[in-house]
Formats: sequence, C-alpha cells, structure tokens
Amino acid sequence: MDNASYTTLTRQSGLMREMQVIANNIANASTTGFRAEEVMFAEHVKGLGPGTQSLSMATANVRDTVMSQGTLAQTGGTFDLAIEGEGFFLIETPQGQRLTRAGAFGPNENGDLVTPDGYAVLDPGGAPVFVPQGLGAIGIAPDGTISAGGQPVGQIGMVNPIDSTQMVRESGVLFDAQGGFEPALDGRMLQGFLEASNVNPILQISRMIEVQRAYELGQSFLDKEDERIRSVIESIRR
Repeated sequence: MDNASYTTLTRQSGLMREMQVIANNIANASTTGFRAEEVMFAEHVKGLGPGTQSLSMATANVRDTVMSQGTLAQTGGTFDLAIEGEGFFLIETPQGQRLTRAGAFGPNENGDLVTPDGYAVLDPGGAPVFVPQGLGAIGIAPDGTISAGGQPVGQIGMVNPIDSTQMVRESGVLFDAQGGFEPALDGRMLQGFLEASNVNPILQISRMIEVQRAYELGQSFLDKEDERIRSVIESIRR
C-alpha cells in the first residue's frame, strides 16, 4: 500500500470517529444537562528523506466537550435546578465524586437530595444534602442555600473543574474532574428550571451530511486506488 492510501485510511478513520460523536450528540439532543462533543483533528507530518515530499497523516483521537449554555426551561419543580453561567453540581457515585449540569433532583425516602439514578447531591463540603420535611415551603437561593419555612437548612454545592482539559465524560451527563475542582463563583442556581442539552440538532445533521460526503469521497479514492494496483499486478503477470 502506498503513502496516499495510508493517508486516506487515517482520514477515513477520523471521519468515522467524528460520525460516531455526531450520532451520539443527536441522540442526546433532548437529554437534560447534556454537553455536546466535538472531535479534534491533528496533523502529523514526517519527512521521508532528501528530495522526497513529506508524508502527512491526520488523527482524530481527542474529543472536546462543548461547554456553552443550554436553554433554560421553566418547570416549576421544587427540586428542579439549573445553573446559569459557569458551574456544575457535585454528585456522589459508586465511582467517586462526579460533576453534572443535569439538575432534575428529588428527595429520597431518607430525605437526602438525589439524582434520578439515586446518586446523592453534595454540599460545598462534600456531604450529602439533607432536605427536612414538614418545616414549610422549600426555597433554593442562587448560591444554592436551601431554606425551609424561611430558615436556612443547608446548601447545594456548585463547583468548577480546576483544569477543564482533564474533564473525562463517564456517561451522558456525568464528568470526572481528574484535575480536581473548586467552588464556582460566577454561576447562579435557578430553582424551578432545568437546563436543556446544548446540542443544536440542525447544525449536527448538517455536519453529519458533510462528514458522510467526505467519507464517501475517501472511499471512492480507495476503491479506484485498489483497481489501479490490481491492474498493475495483472499487467506484470502477463
């Protein structure tokens, strides 16, 4: 196989990865708190010796999370929360503390605030948030302070990753901040709202069509290159 074929194959591999990412974005266009992903292409150039053109290879092994704000939809739910601006909710999972923007919470049978999967929502100190019942209406301030009957009873933690490049997606809406996290100072919590996915389906479908056409062009080149090599081999055999 010649260099042109190798170069095209690396490009095809990257386009396939991008298509998988786009398909996942579209599938989660209605998922609360979902953050879209993009594929980052990198070019690797290698010299092949004096008098020979260098060889360029493209790879797409890095995924980047889009952190733009999703649309805020009012639900009126007491424990439906959205973050306007920067920040993440802190969640306790069996694998450790994780970050999320999906704020559809509710109290469990013990009064602890949890996610739909049963993971505990944490306060700024990393302890589960307890919501007392029977003390009056529950209010949640922009800084996450919880009040019952007008009296403060706790606070929901809001954090930011120290290094966003070390954020690893573990599921659709959960992230592992491997570089650590710190209190978020610029975000504000909104009670009775949920943040929608930040995926733009129209742009994603448009990009999917572009990627598909680019992949088809690459495949057409590989097919023609295969025919050319076969023709050369057959000519040598004669």
